[in-house]
Amino acid sequence: MTDYKYKCSCCGKEFGKELIEENFLYLCPECGLAERNQPLKGVMNIFYDYDELDSNLDRNKFLRLNAGNFSGYKDLLPVKHIDDDIRINLNPRIYNINHAGDTIKIFDDTLNPTLSLKDRASILACLKARELDIPDVCTSSTGNAGSSLAGISAILGLRSHVFVPSRIPISKRVQIQSYGSKIYIIDGTYDDAFDLCNEVASAKKWYNRNTAYNPLTIEGKKTAAYDIFISCSGEIPDSLFVPAGDGVIISGLYKGFYDLLELGFIGKIPHLIAVQAKGSNALVRFMESDKFIFNKTDTIADSIDAAAPRNLYMAVDSVRKTAGIALSVSDNEILEAQKYLAAHHGIFCEPSAASVFAAYLSIRNQGFESYYKNAMLCITGNGLKDTKALSDWNIVPEIYNYDEIRSQLMLK
Repeated sequence: MTDYKYKCSCCGKEFGKELIEENFLYLCPECGLAERNQPLKGVMNIFYDYDELDSNLDRNKFLRLNAGNFSGYKDLLPVKHIDDDIRINLNPRIYNINHAGDTIKIFDDTLNPTLSLKDRASILACLKARELDIPDVCTSSTGNAGSSLAGISAILGLRSHVFVPSRIPISKRVQIQSYGSKIYIIDGTYDDAFDLCNEVASAKKWYNRNTAYNPLTIEGKKTAAYDIFISCSGEIPDSLFVPAGDGVIISGLYKGFYDLLELGFIGKIPHLIAVQAKGSNALVRFMESDKFIFNKTDTIADSIDAAAPRNLYMAVDSVRKTAGIALSVSDNEILEAQKYLAAHHGIFCEPSAASVFAAYLSIRNQGFESYYKNAMLCITGNGLKDTKALSDWNIVPEIYNYDEIRSQLMLK
């Protein structure tokens, strides 16, 4: 670990790590604000001494690291002790698929310990909780962040507490419970769960993993950019399609590529394309109007269902700085994309992850070559995360006896 500092993404003020961490601060001490049903203000980023790192890190050596092994990135992560433990390593896969004559790169993060990209944030948050000697960690979640925190906490010997909305898919709810986490199901929305988690964590002095609220969630997710860089042998794609709910994954990817740019490992950051569901598209609407208006949401893609994206402003900044775009796709388009990816390419993902393929098809149909040529789709959650969504397009098969099936298959 090299030296690092915290910097507010809103007012730009910088703070030493001792002030922030020893006082259990998360948002900017000067302008940070967490209001009900509103994006966060004063979300902080973590920056390093890149000049010092430049003398210690070599591009070719970096490219020889094993993707998914956090210990290889210890100089670029804000924790003192990163266990070289295979149980908290990740399993990213990058491969190509062909669609209508075009090659599409796939970044598949669905084989991590709890089957989603959210493990990247949970690993870092849990390691920081251990470093600070805090035994209890908590988060709000629509399911993936919660199951991730629960699973990683079980590995690292922490107690986890997860606040979820009542609409949580049963697969994710059972996964959280199976890891031994204490689950609090709220008769309300994800945004309600987020606000309640903040309130309880502050009162009980639990370490709060809430996405964006805790800057380590951004730092954890930035490692996906490192893994892409390594897995592509330094030849990164021109654009990345990223599912966007609270906006932390896309902000994390930007931060990871920013680090690589500062180190001179890459010459540019890819276009970042934020993908939302039409029933939950606050980021898309903000990109069009520069105004946030809280609207109730309704989408089958629960992992990107956020009426008040907590990292809205940083996510928008990430898209704009990379000359990217934000777009939304319908639930029907998402389910069709999920079905197509599974049946034609063997990619078994949840609806929020399938949204990126639906968005790719939309961009391709509109002829925006700069976005769909040399593109990568970020597949962030396994299909087993939401079996109810799968049942929407997988009918229950009829049951036949032995002889009836023989007859159907024309066996004599």
